[in-house]
Amino acid sequence: MGFVVRKVAQTMVKPARPTPSGKLELSAIDRLPALSAKVRSFHVFERGSEPGKVIREALAETLVYYYPFAGRLARPDAGDGELYVDCTSDGVWYVEATAECCVKEVNDPQLPMHGDLLPEPPHGEDPAGIIMQMQVTQFECGGFILGLENSHCLADGLGTAQFINAIAELARGLPSPTIEPSWCPEAIPSPPKRSHLPSPPLLMPLPQVPTFRLHRATIDLSLDSIRAFKSHFFSTTSQTCSLFESLAATLWQSRTRAVATDPTTEFRLVFMANARPFVHPPLPPGFCSNCFFPVTIKAPGGWLTSATVAEVVMLIKEAKGRMAAEFRRWAAGEWEEDPYLPALGYGTLFVSEWSRLGFEEVDFGWGKPKQVVPLTYSDLIPVCILGSTPVPERGVRLSTHCVEEDHLRGFKEEMEKAWDVRYVDETWQSLYL
Repeated sequence: MGFVVRKVAQTMVKPARPTPSGKLELSAIDRLPALSAKVRSFHVFERGSEPGKVIREALAETLVYYYPFAGRLARPDAGDGELYVDCTSDGVWYVEATAECCVKEVNDPQLPMHGDLLPEPPHGEDPAGIIMQMQVTQFECGGFILGLENSHCLADGLGTAQFINAIAELARGLPSPTIEPSWCPEAIPSPPKRSHLPSPPLLMPLPQVPTFRLHRATIDLSLDSIRAFKSHFFSTTSQTCSLFESLAATLWQSRTRAVATDPTTEFRLVFMANARPFVHPPLPPGFCSNCFFPVTIKAPGGWLTSATVAEVVMLIKEAKGRMAAEFRRWAAGEWEEDPYLPALGYGTLFVSEWSRLGFEEVDFGWGKPKQVVPLTYSDLIPVCILGSTPVPERGVRLSTHCVEEDHLRGFKEEMEKAWDVRYVDETWQSLYL
């Protein structure tokens, strides 16, 4: 249904007390060009008492500890130096809004028409420099939606969830966050410059970034169906497989079967793995900056379409087993292809897992979120995000934005074969048998 959002207050929330100033250097991972993109998400709560006020006040207190979130992304005056965070205490842009309906009446917040649930940047300030923006929209029933837009340059998903959980803890009355953040970009390896690489030819045209007309499909799977898949995998291989491995394998294979025309075409699966266990010496508790490693798996389309799903799972497991060694090679500069620059294109599927980041544990004092909705608006990257179904259901929600219209039906049919799903109200949902 349609609804009107009225924005009633907006302000720049600054730290409640003085905080350190100056320059916070960013790590080699933080400075990756791809991380300049903003990450957007909706967090749906069924109830709350003056959530706009409570969260705003808790945010100000939390920024005393997480003060870089109140800073601004900047470059040296020359404009061509390394990106850094200027710890200015300028604040987090914060919007309070109301909607004249019940939160239960809101259709899937992923739809672009619900952009009013996200904050618009303040006038007169470069939005690229703002690290965090938040909007709390309260509904007539007392429920509310927290809309987030944050820069990936300062924190990865685990770090951002750590920050939001800290706000929630102070909103519940805790005197300080249970996890105090650590800002130590120097702890992340900085690979040596690849000066021996050949220079590109002069006057070489800029590469064209492909864009696609990707369509969305949302797939809900029951935990019973996933347990059955894992049990079948064990019976055929005598090995266990994780939830991520089982879902990534079926998604990659189903999509490839839908789009592949030439069996010799190479298809790629890319996912970002938590690299914290690979860093030595170990990172301090509370580290919340970026620390991930891209895993790229390649296979010919002909093999992917004809292989058993168990064989695809094994390919993913083998790649995960190489992660630690490949991370060490990257840190030493011993790579042929930069793993942090995976090939873009329609043949590449990105899979991201949100259900284990910590957003589903956020509790501002009125209960955990009913739903966490990551937004996938870009038509540059075919992507699937693994999350959780809205409570009280217990299952996995796959938010896919990975095929063009000509391939949508084929993708759905292949997923139906893999998981016994059915099409219900614009949503692919598992049969709970």
